[in-house]
This record gives sequence, structure tokens and C-alpha cells, in this order.
Amino acid sequence: MTPAPVRAPGHLTLALPKGRIMQEATALLSRAGLPLSVPEGSRALRHEFPGVTVLELRNQDVPVYVDLGVADAGIVGKDVLLESGRSVYEPVDLGFAACRLSLIREVGATGPVRRVGTKYPRVAREYLDARGIPAETVKLSGNIELAALTGLADAVVDLVQTGSTLRANNLEEVDVLFHSSARFIVNRAALKLRRERLRPLIERLRELAEPGNI
Repeated sequence: MTPAPVRAPGHLTLALPKGRIMQEATALLSRAGLPLSVPEGSRALRHEFPGVTVLELRNQDVPVYVDLGVADAGIVGKDVLLESGRSVYEPVDLGFAACRLSLIREVGATGPVRRVGTKYPRVAREYLDARGIPAETVKLSGNIELAALTGLADAVVDLVQTGSTLRANNLEEVDVLFHSSARFIVNRAALKLRRERLRPLIERLRELAEPGNI
């Protein structure tokens, strides 16, 4: 295994997810004082700036890189963070990319829930266990709603933003597990080792995350 490069104490490595959150995260971090300007359409996976390295990752990998110390901090959705089970410090709810994770069934469904399809098996299992529902969980990807429409599952646990997809497919939210939004997460050791960079950044992000500032 190639050893990680040695970084100066003031240098930050950030893990950011690809896609829309990447754009919003970069813009917010720039407002917070970091010299970031990741070009659109770039195929680079690592971006270097004065005092900052940005790693462009799949959403699900962000908590892993931060927890294991490859990245000092990152931005990721609360849904992904909870599903990962990783032990990281979560100092700021950034407020954007808001959605909710819900239990979804066909409209009017009243039968028992014996099988649940989801991209979030860990979170779904905790939810079902807490309510004494001995349902099987099946990990899926892609259009999770289809599992409820085809009979593969009696219910699904998935993200909901506007609810338009549910209405178009005769589905409804039965329960909301939790509300999600983008979170700034920090490696616990880095919070001490790079506190002179991270503490002011956290405070500035908290200011920017206040209602009306995002």
C-alpha cells in the first residue's frame, strides 16, 4: 500500500461528492474563504489549490475517507452519513440538498409489511426493529419505487424531495424516518491536529448556514 503523502499542518484535504452537491458545496466553501474553483466537466478526481486539496468521490465514499483520515473533512447528505455508520464529527447542518427518507407504499395498501426494498438497508433495519416489524430488507439501486409497484416488496424506504414521482406512480409516504440535508463532517483527529484551519472554517460555515444566508 502506498503511504499517504505528508501534508503541512495547515493544509486541508476535503472529500466532496460528485454532482449537484459538489457544485453547491464548492460555492459555499468558497464563500467561507477557501480558494476553490473546480471547473465544470473536469475529469480530474483530485483538485489542488493553495492550502487545500479536494477529492471528488462518490457520495457513499465521503464518510469513509473522512473517518479513516484520508480527508480531514467533507460534505455529505445526512442520509448517506447515517447509512455509513461512520464515527465522524458533524458540526454543521448546511441546509441545502434538503429531502426526507420515508417509508413508501402503494396508495391504500393495508397488508402486512414482510419485505422492504431500499438503498438504505442499515437505516431501514434500525427503523423496522424499533417498531417491532420483522420484515426482510432487500438492498436495491436505481428506481426503488418499482419494487413496490411490481410486488417485489410490500414497501420501500427511499428519499423524497417533492413527492411528484410518488404521485405519478400511485405511491404515498406512510411514515418519515428522518429529514436529511447536506452536513459538514470532520475527522475527529484532524479537528485537533488542524484546528487552526478547521475551527474558523466551521464557525464561518455556521454563519453561512443561518436562514437567509445560504
